[in-house]
Amino acid sequence: MYYDKDAARGAEATFLWFTEEVGELAAAVRNGSHKELQEEFADVLAWLVTLANIKNVDLTQALVQKYGSGCPGCGKLTCQCPDSEKP
Repeated sequence: MYYDKDAARGAEATFLWFTEEVGELAAAVRNGSHKELQEEFADVLAWLVTLANIKNVDLTQALVQKYGSGCPGCGKLTCQCPDSEKP
């Protein structure tokens, strides 16, 4: 939808917009209504997708590759990693 504008803006500037939206999501998580949460989650996802497009990253492929078989740490569909470890 916005690829041409975002590509012209460049990855660095698009990343700044993305981080601004993450900040707005943080505020909505803290004090927002359900509607505000929905809007901010949608904005963050949209900016993440456009940034991936600009950088020629297929997010579906990346997600399947990293998480398609479960947790990358323990390999389980429901993570069994100790709390002290990532994730």
